[in-house]
Amino acid sequence: MVKKKYIIETHKSSITVVILSIVILLFILSCTNNKQEYTTSVTERKTTPTLTAINLTTTVSDSGITRYRITTPLWEIYDRTEEPYWLFKQGLHFDRFNTNYEVDAQIDCKYAKYFSDKKIWLLKDSVKCTNLNGEKFETPELYWDQATERIYSDSIITIYQQKLKIVGKGFESNQTLTNYKILHPTGIIPINTEEDTTTTNDTIK
Repeated sequence: MVKKKYIIETHKSSITVVILSIVILLFILSCTNNKQEYTTSVTERKTTPTLTAINLTTTVSDSGITRYRITTPLWEIYDRTEEPYWLFKQGLHFDRFNTNYEVDAQIDCKYAKYFSDKKIWLLKDSVKCTNLNGEKFETPELYWDQATERIYSDSIITIYQQKLKIVGKGFESNQTLTNYKILHPTGIIPINTEEDTTTTNDTIK
């Protein structure tokens, strides 16, 4: 009888060990699956916009005063990344207002990105700007630092004045584009307005 009792107890002990092993294995697998799901969730949050707007025109205030108007076919906001930003991958039209709510600068581009914490705009792909004096600026890439109220570029810049076309590389300006300089001018070309007028008149006739 003693021998049989010993055998029964050993059998129960073996079953207990097996069951305990299975429970531990399931627990480990459960923790692993939870970790994978959590990692995937965090990754999706960083690559998925928290807000998407289509065909939007909106105004942006600074210190309670309306300063800017943005018109864009697509606006995406990513504020869960390490460096939050707004993305305008189909481009935008930008109006800047003075204190009298008059447009004193305009910007068009085919791609834009705004780093909301730093208040810096990156404008790319056929960037075109116009100031209050009617001067036009064209460049493939432009930065606008709203905190320092400075616009700058390291790319080729072309400025169209009333009678001159100025070409160079590197550009700095205030944010109304009225006080600017080209860092490395490469050419100044006179614009023959009389010839343009004659051509236009002949075409009309």
